[in-house]
Amino acid sequence: MSFLSAELLAAIHKRAARHDRDNSFPEDDLNDLRTAGYLSAFVPKEFNGAGLSVERICAEQTALAKAAPATALAINMHQIIVGMARYLVAHGNDKGRQVLHDAAAGELFGFGISEPGNDLVLFGSISKAVPDGEGGFSFHGTKVFTSLAPAWTRLLTFGTDDSGDDGPHSVFAILHRDDGGFYVKPDWDTLGMRATQSNTTVLDGAHAPADQVLDRITPGPNADPVVFGIFSHFSAFIAATYQGIGERAIEVAAEQVATRHSVKNDDVYAHDPDIRWRLADAAIAMNGSAAQLRDIVRDLDDDADRGALWMPQLSAVKNACVEATMHAVDQAMRSVGGRSYYTSNELSRLYRDAVAGLFQPTDQESLHAAWANVVLGPITKG
Repeated sequence: MSFLSAELLAAIHKRAARHDRDNSFPEDDLNDLRTAGYLSAFVPKEFNGAGLSVERICAEQTALAKAAPATALAINMHQIIVGMARYLVAHGNDKGRQVLHDAAAGELFGFGISEPGNDLVLFGSISKAVPDGEGGFSFHGTKVFTSLAPAWTRLLTFGTDDSGDDGPHSVFAILHRDDGGFYVKPDWDTLGMRATQSNTTVLDGAHAPADQVLDRITPGPNADPVVFGIFSHFSAFIAATYQGIGERAIEVAAEQVATRHSVKNDDVYAHDPDIRWRLADAAIAMNGSAAQLRDIVRDLDDDADRGALWMPQLSAVKNACVEATMHAVDQAMRSVGGRSYYTSNELSRLYRDAVAGLFQPTDQESLHAAWANVVLGPITKG
């Protein structure tokens, strides 16, 4: 059973163009998804959720992205944090339990990780985490691409604690919106994914008491459950979301070339061999990325051991889905022709939304650096 009925997806799809045009947050979408139980769908049954698997959530996210990419990308962030919490509990960190209880109770989780000019992303923060002497921390810094900015009630964030003799450590914590200590800049005016309203969030002493601190760990890529829990679910759900955009672009193009008439050939473009080749080429690319995604999320569900290859392979899958989607949207627009250039055409919006995937971690530069280390080993200075 899907949490996202055909009727719900149709209603969300109908609103998507308006939210894109108005640069507005999809409150109605969020309310409908909450009513449908989707915000607790990934919460395990023992925490009063539906207990869906990673594979099932990926399928739901792909379907939601076909209806409204920005809504899917925004809700992604909540599901990522629920996934991290599941992983924490399964690997001995009980701090994830409260996250799961909160998600089941209706709290909405935002993702406050990315920082301006910081290409370390998850592996090191330029924000400060200042200890309060009682196990808690106050956070100071700027977070960008904070999806769900108007609506989150809980925010996952991190900063660097360099106060101790043991060197700098990354501190991950959950902030409560009602506790304040932050402000949101209304600066989200972008090419695409406009309804996510991923405004900049400035942490100005936002405090997390000890029971909201998830972990204090050495910076850098590592297998710590907090880092891997975030990285793995982020990669999988981002891939699933962009997969939906590419698949939807092919559907839209197929509908439009079936009615577009060629004067030269006196036939519909759907019968033109060049157009057929283009859309087949797009579908082949999406089929390949879908297979890669299915393979890796099943291993996440099974808690399989891919060792040191886990992060490079997760990054590869995310990039495979984004690149396949970019190719599919491009082929779809070429097939439909000039009408796809109008903002009233859904393909125009899908094209702009797809571009956002280029900036979602892990980017191509980081991907290739990771795989160069896999193939050639790290660079050593002799």
